[in-house]
Amino acid sequence: MTDEVHAFVPHPRLRNGHVMTIVTWARRRRFPRLPAPELRVFEVATGARVVGLCHWQPARTSRPLLLLLHGLEGSSDAHYMAGIADKAYAAGFNVVRLNQRNCGGTEHLSETLYHSGLTADPIAVLAELRERDGLRSFAAAGYSLGGNLALKMAAELGATGFGELHAVAAVSPTMDLERCVRALERRSNFPYQWNFVRNLKARMRRKAGLFPARYSTAPLARIRTVREFDEAYTAPHFGFRDASEYYHRASALRVAGEIRVPTLILAAEDDPFVPSETFTDRAVAGNPWITVRVSPHGGHCAFLTAAEPGGDGYWAERTVVAFASEHCAAAGRAERGTGPAETSAAPLPGR
Repeated sequence: MTDEVHAFVPHPRLRNGHVMTIVTWARRRRFPRLPAPELRVFEVATGARVVGLCHWQPARTSRPLLLLLHGLEGSSDAHYMAGIADKAYAAGFNVVRLNQRNCGGTEHLSETLYHSGLTADPIAVLAELRERDGLRSFAAAGYSLGGNLALKMAAELGATGFGELHAVAAVSPTMDLERCVRALERRSNFPYQWNFVRNLKARMRRKAGLFPARYSTAPLARIRTVREFDEAYTAPHFGFRDASEYYHRASALRVAGEIRVPTLILAAEDDPFVPSETFTDRAVAGNPWITVRVSPHGGHCAFLTAAEPGGDGYWAERTVVAFASEHCAAAGRAERGTGPAETSAAPLPGR
């Protein structure tokens, strides 16, 4: 860690993690400078397709690409997906806001479900962008469940599995799923749990309507928690013994020691359901490729500060783009032989 680990300064009225989280989720945002996206369907496995909203630079192949991954029951339309896309595009990135399987109204494109560690999908998307589009510089960033995906993907790719991946960032990542689900089960977190479960149930009803021979809605009546949903649907669908085995095998923490790409983790001590002690684990804190920044405040995927001149107050978005820009630029200089391959983390905004 560096001396800037507590650089985030929360909005003076949002020093409570729950308030910070809810206000940020509910806040309306507009992005007039972000160009309209090109919708693209990626075939990630036999019978499984996902949709990406692509924002292309005019000189597409000469610019790096930032792949964005959303959280549980989110989509490419989540405010933070558009917010970080807006900042990344302005910084010169191509951007793909990727929907996970069934998300963003895409239930009809895949007969299967998705889960928190299904890294094969974003890896397939990166491979297609490299082979079909000729892109040669990538970064990935994820929020919450998407942060777990980004970190687990980085670990699985390792040092040479996908050499064009130059930076990874995760905001409030659920990288220890068992610990996060236990935290979600606290009484104080009932509103979040209720919202997640409501959306998971609605999605299963839509899936059962599309694929009635494969899915039953009968278990839904007794499901009240995310764990119960995973026990009834996610774990058996993907061949896990139970929810506990699923959480263990899908968690990025299990493989974080294998990450070999510059990686940034942003988290908050007052996150309602991602315990900050996760990020002191030796697999994370002891990996020199990972920079961890845990702030006292910030909530879950929020990190809203007072608006500054020329900015909108979304500190995590700016920080992630700065980090990805620095490492993609350094990789480009190294490839051209005009600079070193190794670089320190980007100078990060103090607010």
